[in-house]
Amino acid sequence: MNSEPRGAMFVTALIALILTVLPLPTYLALVRPMFLVLTVLYWSIASPRTGGIALGFFSGLLLDVFQSPVLGEHALALCIITYVAVREHQKIRSKPAFQQSLIVFAFLLAYESILFAIDGWTHHPVTNPLRWTHTLSGAIFWAPVAAVLNITNDRRR
Repeated sequence: MNSEPRGAMFVTALIALILTVLPLPTYLALVRPMFLVLTVLYWSIASPRTGGIALGFFSGLLLDVFQSPVLGEHALALCIITYVAVREHQKIRSKPAFQQSLIVFAFLLAYESILFAIDGWTHHPVTNPLRWTHTLSGAIFWAPVAAVLNITNDRRR
């Protein structure tokens, strides 16, 4: 039996992309976590050989097509944080959910910082402090997102 969850990974990444780009009212869009980033982080930690940097790159490119003024900024940011997640996947996986949420919070801060720097360098700055609410909501939603993705990951076994 194939132990690599490619099908589940692609389906969950597609659903996460839809949840990320789905139009919402302004007050809900401000606190919506980046579901695609959380999904890529989950697969990079749970199945680093299958998920990994390629999943981060292609997911980032798809997100760039829908949301970004600069093609490649989400792809670069996702590649960088995915690389670290793949490198440290055993350490992250062994932590309890609360500590994983703190680690994911650090990943999301790094992701948003990279996007902030790229936006500044390309003269598309978004200096609104509410830009950073995605990081906090993503850390809060990490445990439920990981639990749902664990169900899809366990079904394949």
